[in-house]
Amino acid sequence: MPDLEGVVTTTNRLRLRVQTIEDAPFLLSLMTDPDWIRHIGDRRVRTVEDVERYVLEGAIAQQAEHGCSLYLVERLSDGAPVGICGLVTRDGLEAPDLGYALTPQHRGRGYAREATRAALEVARDLGETRVLAVVTLDNGPSRTLLEDVGFREARIAQQDDGPVLVMGIDLEDVEVPSGGEGGSGGLR
Repeated sequence: MPDLEGVVTTTNRLRLRVQTIEDAPFLLSLMTDPDWIRHIGDRRVRTVEDVERYVLEGAIAQQAEHGCSLYLVERLSDGAPVGICGLVTRDGLEAPDLGYALTPQHRGRGYAREATRAALEVARDLGETRVLAVVTLDNGPSRTLLEDVGFREARIAQQDDGPVLVMGIDLEDVEVPSGGEGGSGGLR
């Protein structure tokens, strides 16, 4: 699915591409952001080398095995990375899990909504009919964004860090427009 440069899809303003170990310095800043740790979890990455290993064992392995992963999200206008967004398969979930996070300076510009819609199109292209998203109970902005693009509350689940909300979207029942603008807060 990705082209020769690892690009999976583009929107009006963004490019979603497969992560590489060259992205490690940016990803280190993203994954050590206090909001990441609070809402996504401490991945115990403290150095660029830790992130390189995390990318190899995470995003690159997921992409090779499942045809999808958390993609690096870049602005088309200048190639600047703004965050990550994509789909991962997780033990205990019956459908792919949509995940996203943006750096603080890129939140509130509609990038998360735009990237999320693009990731849902990727899921549809892969033949998926349902996508889930796991949200901490106190992450209202992410919950609002997910509801705005069509996710609905499915259930409360228990994870190591406490209870989370599992939301779902049936792709057959929802038009997933690509592109667009708007959104604020959360890890968007």
